[in-house]
Amino acid sequence: MLRHFGATGEHMPPDGAVEVDAPDSALRAALFAARSGSWEPTAELMAQTRTARDWDRRSRCTAGLAELALHHTGWLDDWHRERAGDPDLALVAAELEIGRAWEIRTAARARHVSQEQFQAFRAVLRDAEPVLRTAADLNPGDPVPWRILIAHAMGLGAPRPVFDEYLARGREADAHHLGLHARAVQYLAQKWYGSHAEMFEFAEAAAAGAPESSPLRGLPLHAVTEYALEHKAGRGRGPVDWSRIEGHVEAGLNLSAGYEPGDQRASDFRNHLALGLIRSGREAEALEVFRLIGTDARTFPWAYMGAPREIFLLMRRAVRVHVARRTPYFGSSVPAPAFGDAAGAPTSTASTASTASENGAARTVAMAFALAGATLRDVREAILITGTTMRLAPARGGGTFVEIAPSADPPGRRKGVRGTLLGDGGLAGLAGTFSRGEKWPVLVAVKEGADYTLHLYRDGRLVAAHVWWADPAEMPTQEEAAERAAALAAAYGTADARPLTAILRGTGDPRQHLDEAFAALGLPSPPAGFGHRPEPLAEVPGAQLVERRSFFRAIKETLASEDDGASGAELPPLS
Repeated sequence: MLRHFGATGEHMPPDGAVEVDAPDSALRAALFAARSGSWEPTAELMAQTRTARDWDRRSRCTAGLAELALHHTGWLDDWHRERAGDPDLALVAAELEIGRAWEIRTAARARHVSQEQFQAFRAVLRDAEPVLRTAADLNPGDPVPWRILIAHAMGLGAPRPVFDEYLARGREADAHHLGLHARAVQYLAQKWYGSHAEMFEFAEAAAAGAPESSPLRGLPLHAVTEYALEHKAGRGRGPVDWSRIEGHVEAGLNLSAGYEPGDQRASDFRNHLALGLIRSGREAEALEVFRLIGTDARTFPWAYMGAPREIFLLMRRAVRVHVARRTPYFGSSVPAPAFGDAAGAPTSTASTASTASENGAARTVAMAFALAGATLRDVREAILITGTTMRLAPARGGGTFVEIAPSADPPGRRKGVRGTLLGDGGLAGLAGTFSRGEKWPVLVAVKEGADYTLHLYRDGRLVAAHVWWADPAEMPTQEEAAERAAALAAAYGTADARPLTAILRGTGDPRQHLDEAFAALGLPSPPAGFGHRPEPLAEVPGAQLVERRSFFRAIKETLASEDDGASGAELPPLS
């Protein structure tokens, strides 16, 4: 994987260049002007989209301007004072009302949303109906207001005839408007108000009636997303035959071939196509689609699994790792990627789990545990994303001990997409994953051979690392030890790092120094038996086993909401 990983990134933009729902140059300029307090460029841009009857672009501009207005309202107020009856202003205002409602409710799981928030969410949606109706009245022949009204109906759980009316009116305005039909697919999904059969039939019919090379031809890929996130690939493994999914993925590849790399018109269905290929186990083709997408990530499908940009980058990297691992070692030769060092980290650490060397000989098995500075419940939720069977045990002071529990996995169980993403970094690598986005630290202790290693992670980043080598000649310098001790002490609120510095320079029994370091930081002692037997947490009272999930099951369990009114589905506010 290391040999070929770099090559998988050829012709692919760096992570920092990726934007979600990136505006075109005209919209970008209008957004900049609006932030500066000038509404005229936004009014001019919206008028151009209306005159040109470019509804897809008009929909994107409306969503982008409404999102800005959630937190920068002065320009919109000025526009209203100058042109109160402007149809373009009315459209942005309608989209803004949907966004305001979701600002109140938030995209959190339903169990984390208070009853007061739900009540306020629905109250804002109910109060917004006149604004939305005004937008539709002032924009005859425009499908965008009806797309917004469908989102409104979904949030309120409006009766089915209301949806049918909104969809019909929108299709009268433009029979091939992508935004309208994409929102309808969401409405018809089984998790909302429809069924798998109805959703696919609608998407397939809309695509079949669209002009050649129209982005609407990719609408079935939206249905693939709704279905594939709930069901595994394979014949006979769900209510919809997987051959139907494969057919839409193939059609998506053919449609994509008609567009240039980076073409924004294709970005919508290409993002869904990438996910469909991944769910079908076709990572090499998904890699090529990610190259074609370039910097233009979209909110959907990634918003279903978390923060859209983060999930897009995570999945893109997962595909690269998978392809690199599957490439024969003596294929094309590329340099291995560089890995950054943490503060004071030694150049060699013993953090890896048991693997096989190139000549087939087994390396020494590493033993490891982690101490996470959070409750067992919070840690349990965080580790689901790793796709690894792990054992948790409560620790003194409210923390949680963590260890990998391979003994609990069925023999021969293969890694999934998440496993290929994580590689063979052992518990230290997993800690970098499950600590991402969290405020609490994770301290990982590893024994390999006679050496003991500490790794401190925070928010997915390796903050410090230290090794007590069995060979005293490997002792760190005073400066190195002081730097590592300072980083560890800061993480745990220890005022004086000098005792810890001396411990890190210790040349005695490494296991004893590990105990001393935990005590100096005010942490609970390492689990009894650590360093002498694998999985010492198995004998700790109150220990819990968290069985490994597939990547998508982990995403669903980590991010899916509980029942929310008529449906348990989540709907990010703007699309």
